[in-house]
Amino acid sequence: MKNTAFNDISLEVAASTFAALGSEQRLSVLRTLVRAGDQGLTIGALGERTGVTGSTLTHHMKILAQAGLVNQQKQGRSIICAAVAFDEVRALSEFLLKECCADLDTEDCSHG
Repeated sequence: MKNTAFNDISLEVAASTFAALGSEQRLSVLRTLVRAGDQGLTIGALGERTGVTGSTLTHHMKILAQAGLVNQQKQGRSIICAAVAFDEVRALSEFLLKECCADLDTEDCSHG
């Protein structure tokens, strides 16, 4: 979802991003990073909290990063900090909800 207007993501971009979340482990990693907030977590702390470690965690982080859902930064000499890309997550949820009840009379919609 990189470089995508947040309020107008395409069906193709949304499908690709949802595909990146099509693994319990990747979804767990993303949820853990959302819980950690803007500061994110080191790779070690992320592995401890999710139970996903080593090359498996590296693989999942790569997929999530390619989808624009997480960012990784090197801090200091050896600690890699992983932080979630909140705007992209928000855009994905807005994609699902932006046309909520569009085919109903506004009086019939209880969601907005």
